[in-house]
Amino acid sequence: MSRVALVTGAGRGLGAHIASDLAIAGYRVIATDISGTDVFLDVTSADECRAIAAEFEPDVWINCAGVLGAGNATTQGDEVITSVVSVNLLGVINGTRAALGVMQHKRHGHVINIGSLASWVPVPGETVYAATKAAVLSFSLGVQAELRQQGAGHVHISVVCPDAMLTPMLTDILDDPAIALSFTGLRPTTPEVVSARVRNVLKRPRLITSVPRWRGAQVRIFGMAPEVALRFAPVFHKLGRRAQQRIVDRY
Repeated sequence: MSRVALVTGAGRGLGAHIASDLAIAGYRVIATDISGTDVFLDVTSADECRAIAAEFEPDVWINCAGVLGAGNATTQGDEVITSVVSVNLLGVINGTRAALGVMQHKRHGHVINIGSLASWVPVPGETVYAATKAAVLSFSLGVQAELRQQGAGHVHISVVCPDAMLTPMLTDILDDPAIALSFTGLRPTTPEVVSARVRNVLKRPRLITSVPRWRGAQVRIFGMAPEVALRFAPVFHKLGRRAQQRIVDRY
């Protein structure tokens, strides 16, 4: 029988790419979202996550649902903050806990949480988003440690941290100056590349992987020196804004 892979946030963007690629790879894919998929799942509901895990008993659960909520953290509306934190962090916690409830009973399984390069560094303009992704990384590491303490080494947790991608999360607001720091790399990565990394991690489990790897190394260095990162943030913003405008002109 085919292994079952459940993907959250699969209505569009990266989640849709991952769901499609896993289906091609032979998985029985349960693509979920609040719209755009046959299976409805609101990841902010722990009960819904537990119910769908019990129904499909996935071997793989990929927490991909996410929202950006770009803007100044001190002036954003409360509803924006609540949405970003609820989907990006609570959704990952709910999904991971629901999946593990099944996987520990089956004595195998793999949860992949989609983090971000923003997990490592301050990102003005995407501050709340970055905070949730840092929390996703911390949560995933802690859960993996707990699983090992429990002798559940047969269940894996992985975090995939991509650079900026031209998915609707960014393209819907492509000219917004708040997202300028998303464009400080040589070029945005693509859903195809990130989805391929997800499939590689499923074949050979890794705790953390960045896409591209060189950018992961770069942001980790800045993460170890936050004062330096903050000092140069205005410079990076200008560079990112220029690159962003070039993309807007081509898009």
